[in-house]
Amino acid sequence: MTVTEPVEPRIDPDNPYPSTLGTAAARNLATTTKSVPQMQAITSRWLLRVLPWIEAKGGTFRVNRRMSYAVGDGRVTFSNIGDRAQVVPPELCELPLLRGFDDIEVLTALAERFEQREYQPGDVIVEFGNPSDHAFLIVHGRVKKIGTSQYGEPTDLGVLADGDHFGDETLADPQSMWEYTVKAATTCTVLVLQQAGFDEVLRQSDALRAHLHDFQARQARNRNEHGEAKIEMSAGHEGEAELPGTYVDYELSPREYSLSVAQTVLRVHTRVADLYNEPMDQVEQQLRLTIEALRERQEHEMINNREIGLLHNADYANRIQTRTGPPTPDDLDELLSVVWKEPTAFLAHPRTIAAIGREWNKRGIYPDPIEFTGHKIPAWRGVPILPCNKIPVSETQTSKIILLRAGMENQGVIGLHQTGLPDEYKPGLSVRFMNINEKAVISYLVSAYYSAAVLIPDALGVLENVEIGREG
Repeated sequence: MTVTEPVEPRIDPDNPYPSTLGTAAARNLATTTKSVPQMQAITSRWLLRVLPWIEAKGGTFRVNRRMSYAVGDGRVTFSNIGDRAQVVPPELCELPLLRGFDDIEVLTALAERFEQREYQPGDVIVEFGNPSDHAFLIVHGRVKKIGTSQYGEPTDLGVLADGDHFGDETLADPQSMWEYTVKAATTCTVLVLQQAGFDEVLRQSDALRAHLHDFQARQARNRNEHGEAKIEMSAGHEGEAELPGTYVDYELSPREYSLSVAQTVLRVHTRVADLYNEPMDQVEQQLRLTIEALRERQEHEMINNREIGLLHNADYANRIQTRTGPPTPDDLDELLSVVWKEPTAFLAHPRTIAAIGREWNKRGIYPDPIEFTGHKIPAWRGVPILPCNKIPVSETQTSKIILLRAGMENQGVIGLHQTGLPDEYKPGLSVRFMNINEKAVISYLVSAYYSAAVLIPDALGVLENVEIGREG
């Protein structure tokens, strides 16, 4: 039994005897105009829009590349006890000199020989022309590499920051000299391995000596500036010169990208589906918002997932640091120098785009927006800067900026999916009826399959440690 209380009519004190029907009463007999259900979490999802989507039959896509002799150049992580830092021994395998070396006892012996040093802004860490008999790991802070021009003027060779390193390759050649100067740009904590400490471990380890021999042999192989096996050829010759023979070698173990999946189970009671379907289909609206949330998660994974995410798949050589912290026009130009072959778009958190705008304003720079897929978008050097709130912002108010080249023909970044799925609702997305349980609840399995592939390393660059909260 339902009990209702009578509602006292509201009387307008200024007009106690109206001559027409009031709007409040009339609304009871009117049909209300409604919107479909809204959701604040829906974004523009620019990454999903700019990537071309390629069919990945069998759920896997293989990226074949030319044979490369380039040695990996990853970043190192550290542990700490109080204010004392120590490199995690297996992380030393990220150094080019030790890439692929897996003797944990030897790596531990090397890690124990690193010494911690502190530097203040402006301190010279190494100087051009001096013997290069140390390896440096940057625990925390930013340093600048400075070269010397043809006429003796200093030249900027880039910025290194947390986890970066330099000088380790020189330990393989005790006679080498520093070819650049390194200065601290901020307060820095570094770990230093001296040549004597490395040589001591080298004398005690046959495995390390063999690995060092292999490293030197790889360094001596004929390769181009990208580390790929060189294709020999002759040009500009005259007469009957003997032409070199060559072939294009391929990687023996190419990278394979498997499709990832985002899934959820949508549940709708049959009573709702049966009785409340006018003027809007309840199941359709539930499904629409569920798919929107699934697509948002898909873009998040394509940015942040450790296996397929762009932030983790950018080549370490293409991860660069800001010069001063905030995102300046100089930093965007530096990023364009990494992905310079037909760049498609920058991707940045909306707050990072605001920080870019502040830096433009400081310098009196007001770039015109460009037309991009029917939208007016802010741009730098004609490359659109697209908002992406999936790029994280740290607690210390730093973020990252991605620059990519998209497309299969451009050897760029591509999206992967598989179409023709059972119960496919949209390309690469299926909605599969599961069951109706004893409580009359309908269940649907909603699945989205996707991945992203970087065809060659220079298709993707990342500007790291971008300060977006600095005042002034």
